[in-house]
Amino acid sequence: MQAGREAETPWRAPTAGAPVRASVRLPGSKSITNRALILAALSDQPTVIAGPLLARDTSLMAAAIGALGAAVTTAGDDWLVTPGWRQGRASVDVGNAGTVLRFVPPVAALASADVEFHGDPRAAQRPVWPLLSGLRQLGVQVDDGGRGAVPFVVRGRGAVPGGAVTVDASSSSQLVSGLLLAAARYDKGAEIRHEGPPVPSAPHLAMTVAMLRAAGAEVQTAASAGAAGNDSGAGRVVPDLWRVYPGPLRPGGISVEPDLSNAAPFLAAALVTGGQLTITGWPARSLQAADQIAAVFGQLGASFTASAAGMTVAGTGSVSGITADLHDIGELTPVLTAVAALADGPSTFTGIGHLRLHETDRLAALAGQIGRLGGHVSELPDGLRVRPRPLRAAAEPFDSHDDHRLVMAAAVLGLAVPGLRVRNAATVGKTFPEFIGLWQQMLGSSP
Repeated sequence: MQAGREAETPWRAPTAGAPVRASVRLPGSKSITNRALILAALSDQPTVIAGPLLARDTSLMAAAIGALGAAVTTAGDDWLVTPGWRQGRASVDVGNAGTVLRFVPPVAALASADVEFHGDPRAAQRPVWPLLSGLRQLGVQVDDGGRGAVPFVVRGRGAVPGGAVTVDASSSSQLVSGLLLAAARYDKGAEIRHEGPPVPSAPHLAMTVAMLRAAGAEVQTAASAGAAGNDSGAGRVVPDLWRVYPGPLRPGGISVEPDLSNAAPFLAAALVTGGQLTITGWPARSLQAADQIAAVFGQLGASFTASAAGMTVAGTGSVSGITADLHDIGELTPVLTAVAALADGPSTFTGIGHLRLHETDRLAALAGQIGRLGGHVSELPDGLRVRPRPLRAAAEPFDSHDDHRLVMAAAVLGLAVPGLRVRNAATVGKTFPEFIGLWQQMLGSSP
């Protein structure tokens, strides 16, 4: 719980009085920004990050690499990262940012310092034990008191032997990405093998590999015979073995795309109001899950048109119920569940059991909060089933559970539910500080 939360005035989500007609420019991708900061900190030379996201999660990452000795300075809208290493002791606040929790410890192992990791109360419940186990397999000393969670100390000794490591990354793809990002600077590199149920959010692993290769790393991927059932849902078998060879990293410059996960509520607004909205700067070729995002919104009833102005999405005002595996794009689940609650028929979403271990238990939170509005969302072992019903604002505000994605879901519901108020909407600043202002601007309403 954030300080002063109980005293905060809930945000009244605006209702759509007409079909949306708007153009929106989104801030940079959190996922790309935080990977860029790690690669820049491990580089042999300064790196310019163009168009980074400035939000709580990225500020925590910049502070984390700063604690290890790198310098992050601003140059207009860009950041300049100058690598360096601190000696002695250091402290890293992970907040409630999964990328900081899982990307920074493998880097800290390269410092000549004991690095303490701590964070928000929820951070202690988020999966990190497989990463710490993996670091130990690679020759790193980690003291966690047997908790497998923050707080813990990585005892950096200036180098990491590296080698082969086996992890179960079924709870988060970041457990593999964290090891991949630092592996090129280990003495023997690293061969990382996943053993367990399929890794979620496969496009984020592909993003990590692509950014490593662009920075000069040699990376090989493979899918073992046992990965035959690890299908992404798009006919692709997801790798479960990654080999990163030792060598320098020299990204030089990294351009950050607009955050397409944060496009979801705006796409939803066009869909449910029967309007039309253009996301300017939508990349023609993306490191993000652009195709999967467009596909699921297309199933719901949206149409997409690419032009020089960006990507335009249009809705008819009718939303179809769907059945979809969201394993690759689980972060869209809160917004998609809100859309499904306003649909013409029932929906079932699967492949998202791991969301119980995100910023909050997202499956329980969605079922509970939409239920309080009169909707019906039931939890499945690996997903949610949504049966649309008439919704009405509850006497108590919609509880964001300190989760940025829940705020976005509430905003979508508010389009059709007059009087819906949202508790701790400011937590959306975790990844999208401009969200409420852009949302209200889109609808032509005042704060």
